[in-house]
Amino acid sequence: MSIHDRYRLSVVINARGTYTPLGVSRSSDAVAAAVAEALPEFFVLDELRDRASEAIAQITGAQAGAVVHCTAAGITLAVAATMTGGDPRRTAALPDTTDMHNRVVLPACHVVDYGHSNLQGIRLAGAQVDLAGDEDACTLADLEAELDGPDVACLMLVSSRLTRGEPIDLAAAIKAAHRRGVPAIIDGAAQFPQIADLLATGADLVLVSGQKYLGSPTAGLVAGSWPLVQAVRAQDKGIGRVMKPTKEAIIGVLAALEEWQAIDRVKWQADERAKVDAFVAAVSRIPGIVVTAVPDPTGLQVSRVLLKVDDAKRIATELEAGSPPIYVMTDRVDDDELMLELVPLNAEEIAAVLARLWAVLT
Repeated sequence: MSIHDRYRLSVVINARGTYTPLGVSRSSDAVAAAVAEALPEFFVLDELRDRASEAIAQITGAQAGAVVHCTAAGITLAVAATMTGGDPRRTAALPDTTDMHNRVVLPACHVVDYGHSNLQGIRLAGAQVDLAGDEDACTLADLEAELDGPDVACLMLVSSRLTRGEPIDLAAAIKAAHRRGVPAIIDGAAQFPQIADLLATGADLVLVSGQKYLGSPTAGLVAGSWPLVQAVRAQDKGIGRVMKPTKEAIIGVLAALEEWQAIDRVKWQADERAKVDAFVAAVSRIPGIVVTAVPDPTGLQVSRVLLKVDDAKRIATELEAGSPPIYVMTDRVDDDELMLELVPLNAEEIAAVLARLWAVLT
């Protein structure tokens, strides 16, 4: 009996990408085996976390790293680290930020919703958020104006396809913060494949998901400067206690990092692009549809499939109503566009998506 049958769960086809409400991603057999091996064992957790720090540092080029419960937890803990500096008294006091620098500067166009707003993730640490610019744009001058105010704890930037307006020059923004002695954090939740590039901007901490493109169990990775990573880990004695990673999550991250080092990433990218190209060619034969391959807007080496159809909302609804349900990206339905990510799908699932599109559209 399959796990779906045992617990009466729907089998779904996830063409929506690394989407948390659908389980985010698939772990490999090797990662699943490492997790299964960890579950019945005891560990000295500080030793396990030290090994994780070494592995993250070795792969990313950061001074140190930490595994946290998820990227959303990483946002809260990273902000807490900039306010407390790892001081035990301050760590124990949060979310009371009396006598601490507690202002977080965030571009208004980098306010995103991951199922909850990143504003809430910042405020959970007890911080106050000051938005720079507006929801359509944030200039360097806008950032500098906010950074010049008192009690700034950190600059928070987001690398995601969900941000709005013209992309911000991350390196220039971080230099502006550093000129004022303010640390900078980049939330790059789905950006693990280019974490080294994000660190190269000069960011003090970079936050990424372990379970998205890395394929670990639920976990967030924090990479950056030694002092701030230690301050993140110190939150385990404070608000981080309720966000702690499990032993199996840390072991799963270590196994996933080992796999990441071993794969031929050039071949992986070529294989994924070939998958997209073949799908685009097949869909282009369906009447009444315009299909193109589009690159990831953040520079991630992943292409997606853009469908332009009449009444995209109805098409998405019918795809989800079928058996099995097929989920696609729907943030552009008002423009009659749907987006599909094929990375997590096998050949059988891609064939099912193609057959369903023929059925719905003809």
